[in-house]
Amino acid sequence: QVQLVESGGGLVQPGGSLRLSCTASGGTFSRNVRAWFRQAPGKEREFVAFINWIDSSTYYADSVKGRFTISRDNAKNTVYLQMNSLKLEDTAGYYCAAQPLAYINNARAFSSYTYWGQGTQVTVSS
Repeated sequence: QVQLVESGGGLVQPGGSLRLSCTASGGTFSRNVRAWFRQAPGKEREFVAFINWIDSSTYYADSVKGRFTISRDNAKNTVYLQMNSLKLEDTAGYYCAAQPLAYINNARAFSSYTYWGQGTQVTVSS
């Protein structure tokens, strides 16, 4: 059974930075698209970023483009989300997702992912 475990969340002031990590364990987990989603209280879960396996290409939501960077270390089965210039509206639970394919057509949809982590809270506050 594949498990995803996130870490790195916390409280940060506006303009600050955090780096989230998501490590996969259990089962056979080679080729996989990895993504980050987030969900604020009272709002739907929204796409943040994904990274493909086949070429490590990345894609970002407009709201985080230029501020967040997704990367992966395949040897460690870990994906990272470096978050810079954080804003109040970035406050949310951040969730790691994985789908065991090299590439998926609609990687921005949460329905495209089979495996999910439990989430890590990011709070941006002054």
